[in-house]
Amino acid sequence: MKIYVHLLLISLSCLPFLQSNAQQKGLPGIGVCTSYENDSLLAAAGFAYIESGARFLFGPSVPDSSYNRTLSRMHAMKLQGGVCNSFIPNDIRLTGAEASEKRILGYVDSLMQRASKAGIKIIVFGSAGARKLAEGQDSATALRELIAISRKMAGVAAKYDVIIAMENLNSGEDNFINTLDIVTHIVKSVNHSHFRITVDIFHMLRQGERPEAILPAAPWLVHCHIAENAGRRAPGTAGEDFTPYLAMLKKANYKGRISMECGWKNMPEECRPALAYLQKQLTAAYK
Repeated sequence: MKIYVHLLLISLSCLPFLQSNAQQKGLPGIGVCTSYENDSLLAAAGFAYIESGARFLFGPSVPDSSYNRTLSRMHAMKLQGGVCNSFIPNDIRLTGAEASEKRILGYVDSLMQRASKAGIKIIVFGSAGARKLAEGQDSATALRELIAISRKMAGVAAKYDVIIAMENLNSGEDNFINTLDIVTHIVKSVNHSHFRITVDIFHMLRQGERPEAILPAAPWLVHCHIAENAGRRAPGTAGEDFTPYLAMLKKANYKGRISMECGWKNMPEECRPALAYLQKQLTAAYK
């Protein structure tokens, strides 16, 4: 038992090297959706970057003093940034009678301007509260409206050279855009260079969506989220086999990033084993 523990500690201590070596071989870099406050912990564990919440850091309601502190913190970080989630707040409706184009585009412009100055290049577009259907709302009409406003949001994002990457969410969170197939249709219809796709493997698992759905999304795929289906926990917690989905990423020639968007009971104890677990499956899938 002591020998096993000793060998495990040695293998975990090598993770920073393995992670950087994997990136040199063209494998996707692995990061975590979390606060920038976890920078030192995750850098020591061997992760490549942190993905944090755009509207909480760069939204127009954030005071300049808080925004400036964020910029200072980001400049001092050990890990990369470059990508955020949490795009549109729940109280800004994107479709239906409550939707205001002026309010939507004003919000997006303000957030994109700040995010761009912070070096953010991709903002994940989940935002279930903003995009899901209201009671009695016609889905076909809402789809046309969502495509139209997404094209205009992409135009705003292009001014600041930031990409909006729409994400698939499961039907327990979003009653509207809940498969990668639907996201691919929307992004193809928007037809804008700054409107692309985040594939979320957790939501695919939860929705029962086949790994092969990744291939039609390949031309627009720029980002990826992952977590285990059971409890949305970190990779390795219950031994989830992500290999079929990772193999489709390889087949799609995906070389972007993969963010662990999951719950942690004890991040300091769980993050290194989670990285090792996902790195092993990723290496096998990309061989």
